[in-house]
Amino acid sequence: MPDPAVPQGAPSAPPTPPVPLTALLAREDLGLRLVAGVPESGGAEGVRIQWVHTSEMADPYPYLLGGELLLTAGVLLKDPEMYAARVVEAGGAAIGFGVAPVYDTVPDALVAACERRGLPLLEVPPQTPFTAIARAVWGLMAQARLREVRRVSEAQQGLANAAARPDPVPAVLQQLASRLGGWAVLLAPDGSALHVAGRAPSRDAREALGRLARVVSPEPGDEEPADDTAAPPSRAAGAQAEPGAPAGTARRAPSSATDTVGETHLAAYALGGGEGLVLGIAAEGREPGGHTVAGVAVVLLSLLTAPHQGADASGRTAALVRLLLGAPPGNVVRDLGPGPWTVVHGTRPGQPDRIAASALGAALGSTLVDTDGETVRILLSGDRRIEPQPGWTLGVSAPAAADGLDTADTAAARALRRAEATRVALARQRDAGLGELVAPGEAAVHARTLLAPVADSPALTETLRVWLSLHGSWDRTAVALGVHRNTVRQRIARCAGLLGVDLDDADVRMELWFALRYA
Repeated sequence: MPDPAVPQGAPSAPPTPPVPLTALLAREDLGLRLVAGVPESGGAEGVRIQWVHTSEMADPYPYLLGGELLLTAGVLLKDPEMYAARVVEAGGAAIGFGVAPVYDTVPDALVAACERRGLPLLEVPPQTPFTAIARAVWGLMAQARLREVRRVSEAQQGLANAAARPDPVPAVLQQLASRLGGWAVLLAPDGSALHVAGRAPSRDAREALGRLARVVSPEPGDEEPADDTAAPPSRAAGAQAEPGAPAGTARRAPSSATDTVGETHLAAYALGGGEGLVLGIAAEGREPGGHTVAGVAVVLLSLLTAPHQGADASGRTAALVRLLLGAPPGNVVRDLGPGPWTVVHGTRPGQPDRIAASALGAALGSTLVDTDGETVRILLSGDRRIEPQPGWTLGVSAPAAADGLDTADTAAARALRRAEATRVALARQRDAGLGELVAPGEAAVHARTLLAPVADSPALTETLRVWLSLHGSWDRTAVALGVHRNTVRQRIARCAGLLGVDLDDADVRMELWFALRYA
């Protein structure tokens, strides 16, 4: 969870698991030796390497992000005391000192400086290249990532099996507590425990978890005034005042929050469904992938505890049944409701599975979710503001009536391609603008006439559309279409030849863009 105390733009930890310093010292092929700076708390086992950096600067501070194993041969080492202090100030995890070719041994002054600050100092023998150390760290990270992926995959399967049992909610909590090695509790809006599983933590931890639950699901009167001077009750993501909100208004509750009591790590997650339920977790350690496992449990519990479908949902189910039984789509859309409806397309790194798709739907407030393994499509009722979702790239259509869902679906797909090409988290359907001044029928006739030479080639028309929308960028168009930039160049040249136009002319581009909007 991000901490509100961390300033915007501060560097974050890498997406790969950190490597314990002890794992690096255990590599006999590297021959590393710890000569100073073993921390009193946790020893070398508690030191985690997040990345490796080599620098011979006299002051490495400006070039460090924190968590590095800093490798140096001491070429410009003039003041060991200052050097160690600056590494600690930058958040460096350890120093690896190569004893050749500048020094025959690690300088005693640097050993003493690191010892005073508890900064681990490793002696790197002459036969060990710095690149070998970096390669070893990346290899250990890859192994840790593989273990994490396996752990998460096994946990997902276990949670899914638990959700299929006759008493699914307690079964899911028990499976979650077992996977995380802690305590899981389902809390009612009043803070009472509905179901618990696992070994209960201390009383202080349970009370802190109750306070944390009120952060993500506050009861009336619990909201804090939007005063920038008020201290946050926990490290709760999103527990900030609404931009532009008047003084004294309530903060919007975050979906999750974390805290620590002693050695116990606490987390609270608001469940979807509007019932005000909260999942609380207390664990003695933070295992890699634990947050992902908890997220899967949140989705399952949200679905299991959601109220039964009302009249609107029943009508949508009936519409689906009628459509499957052969009813014309035009006769079915009215059963969906008058709308307006918004279509959202989403992608993320890796192929989104059903659980990930359902999680995105739950985050956006809809159970109408579909995925083809590459793109998730979500149908939202009502005219609502869609916000970016962590880890997802989204394309959002404008609100549409039920009989305009096919057009909205196309608009969402185009918005998604624009978001991917411009590397933004969310793109929305663009307004028609001046196009509204022209009768749609006349605009369509003009579009068909102008684009007739390329109309038989969907690849050419779509490439032209995307290329124009991205201001003639070859690289961004190639990314959006998933083809090589030379393919884009060839297609655009073919379009120019067939249409007999100069695509460097701004007026030509504008007219073609207008035509493509109605094609």
